[in-house]
Amino acid sequence: MPIISRGFHGRARDPRHRLPPGQYETNGFPVLSTGPTPAVHLDQWEFTIRTETGARHSWDWTQFLALPDETPTVDLHCVTKWSKFDTDWQGVSLDVLLEDVETNADYALVRSYGDYTTNMPLEDLVDGQAWIAYRYDGEELDPEHGGPARLLIPHLYFWKSAKWVRGIQLLMEEERGFWETYGYHDYGDPWREQRYQGD
Repeated sequence: MPIISRGFHGRARDPRHRLPPGQYETNGFPVLSTGPTPAVHLDQWEFTIRTETGARHSWDWTQFLALPDETPTVDLHCVTKWSKFDTDWQGVSLDVLLEDVETNADYALVRSYGDYTTNMPLEDLVDGQAWIAYRYDGEELDPEHGGPARLLIPHLYFWKSAKWVRGIQLLMEEERGFWETYGYHDYGDPWREQRYQGD
């Protein structure tokens, strides 16, 4: 006896093949946070890259906005299974911020105001793959979505795109961030469905 009835073809496939396995498309922009939204004042905002040798590179808000910006349009994929297509951002590429940083590090630990952290290989932050974004859909980035600035690294699950970003520590060995210490995957590739350790 056949297990699959004739005419049954399973769930409809994403016709554009832009939906990773286990995801569904949403037109909204869900807000998921682990704690209260930190109050980040622009006159006190600072973004810092610290290398494995202790060298420090920093920008205040005025210096940051003076850097060349880009306007990427990207798809977002959250580990809670929603995906949102064609989101419009404005921000500074990590290629610009890392241009004058001398490092032999292989890993990065991203830190946020509010003490959230997340980790990824340094190679995932370069070559046009990541930005520090400060505008979304033509508007200043709302605090609930990570304003005044957040990491945007769209080829990984969205928890890697740290809200309220304040700096990156470059490391020779990988150090797990907040969700990663609770069992989330160290890398988080949505196309390989790497939601949790062992996936």
